[in-house]
Amino acid sequence: MKLIIKNVRAVDPVTGTDAVTDITAEGGIITAVGQASDENGARIIDGTGLVAFPGLMDMHVHFRDPGQTHKEDIITGTDAAKAGGFTAVCCMPNTKPPIDNEELVSYIYDKASKTGIDVYPVACITKGMQSFELCDFDSLKRAGVYAISDDGRPVENAELMRRALELSRENGLAVLSHCEDINITRGGIINKGKVSKDLGVGGLDRASEDYITAREIALAMSCDARVHICHVSTKGSVNIIRAAKKDGVKVTCETAPHYFTFTEDKLYSRDADYRMSPPLRTEEDRAAVEAAVLDGTIDCIITDHAPHSKEEKADFEKAPNGVVGLETSLAATLTKLYHTGKCDLMKIAALMSKNPREIVGVPVISICAGQPCDLTVFDPDYEWEVIPEELHSKSKNSVFKGERLKGKVLYTISKGKVVFEL
Repeated sequence: MKLIIKNVRAVDPVTGTDAVTDITAEGGIITAVGQASDENGARIIDGTGLVAFPGLMDMHVHFRDPGQTHKEDIITGTDAAKAGGFTAVCCMPNTKPPIDNEELVSYIYDKASKTGIDVYPVACITKGMQSFELCDFDSLKRAGVYAISDDGRPVENAELMRRALELSRENGLAVLSHCEDINITRGGIINKGKVSKDLGVGGLDRASEDYITAREIALAMSCDARVHICHVSTKGSVNIIRAAKKDGVKVTCETAPHYFTFTEDKLYSRDADYRMSPPLRTEEDRAAVEAAVLDGTIDCIITDHAPHSKEEKADFEKAPNGVVGLETSLAATLTKLYHTGKCDLMKIAALMSKNPREIVGVPVISICAGQPCDLTVFDPDYEWEVIPEELHSKSKNSVFKGERLKGKVLYTISKGKVVFEL
């Protein structure tokens, strides 16, 4: 069926277009951008007052499938993604068993083929995520892998990480690093500082993130390779990455909305839904992360969507780290950066659509004729309260619960089909 979105503000960071127009699609492809002439038999969406981005991509999610599907699975995870405006995601490999072979990559692709959006499995750097032996990258690439990571754990052996980076120059795989020295963080559950001291719980020292960030940059420099730093949360890490970029190091990085929105003060509630890894930090860190998003040091916004069951999150000190975020990411970013006048829509579209695709190496999409009709259509002024029970994820551990956000996805369109509609 032909689809026409009328009078929508199309914001496209690939072409630099920002204009109110009509978008016509048929057969999964955008056929025209401009005044629509033939409406016979078409589905018409009134886009008046709405904004269309090229479909969002989250390059860092955890769908817990296989092995922990009581928390989430590929079907429910993509339902959450679609409700958040995402037409593509990269799912991390710390499943049970970890995604370190062709069979598990095929499992992800097969199950995801029924969801209506693109799901790209990220495979392990080391077999079983054990930091002892590199995976067979050539076979993983043949299976359809674009990126590798041991996310959830660091690659503890620096020489293995260096070798993976060196090989990435040949195989083209993006190397995504979880920057944590577990010898430093062992026993900690929240940021090490005033709040951890006041609560009498173990702290996660920022030196852990800063040290491995510096290590990865040094390793990448040694072999002239690309490296991507996951979930940046500290001022120190931001400064190290900014300096490395100025020196021409091929480093990119990401952060999540909670790191530029909240601080460790949230943990005074002793609510494990505010615990994630890396943790919420100080106001100085929050401000540094926000500034790095605005000045381009941070390349993309991700969610690190990490579902856990209500039972698992019940005990503040024993709960696993992680929060869900797919359904709040765009709204939180609009609320914190756009509606405060700090960031325009073009930059947000780049941070959440164009840049992550470029980093991973999948095709970048655009709002122009001949492109796949993958669109995120939202009302930037729609105000709503985050009610965990209304989220599409199996798990409800949202760090934004109870918050009022401004901006809401009304339609997610993938391959010309409306896969989510509010």
